[in-house]
Amino acid sequence: MEKLHINFRSGVPIYAQIVEQIQEKLLTGDIHAGDQLPTVRQMAQDLDVNFNTVARAYRMLDEGGLISTQQGRGTYIMEIPSKDHQLKLEREVLEGMTRRYLIEADRLGFDPETVSTLVQHMLDEWREGLLPDE
Repeated sequence: MEKLHINFRSGVPIYAQIVEQIQEKLLTGDIHAGDQLPTVRQMAQDLDVNFNTVARAYRMLDEGGLISTQQGRGTYIMEIPSKDHQLKLEREVLEGMTRRYLIEADRLGFDPETVSTLVQHMLDEWREGLLPDE
């Protein structure tokens, strides 16, 4: 699995960033059912974060039915979720992306009206097929 990227300045809790990125990787096909995740200790070391932070993220993913931790064997991605569950995950990923965007806009001093106007303009362009690729 490609390394996750943590933004320590985003205002989004680190455990939530881990959860969101693993959900996103599952939805985009970067990880698949049966794939093994790094151990909690290895992930914490790779991300340079506290062990308990990764453990919390894994616990949330386990409770959500996305992963299964098997004592002594490791942590694995579960079967592909049902369509309803996939839609819920997609919405959670989109909400996380939106939250990070709004937190960053606020941090930079933009007011809600300015952000709303710009987003509406870009949505209009997107509907017309004019949104440029990155």
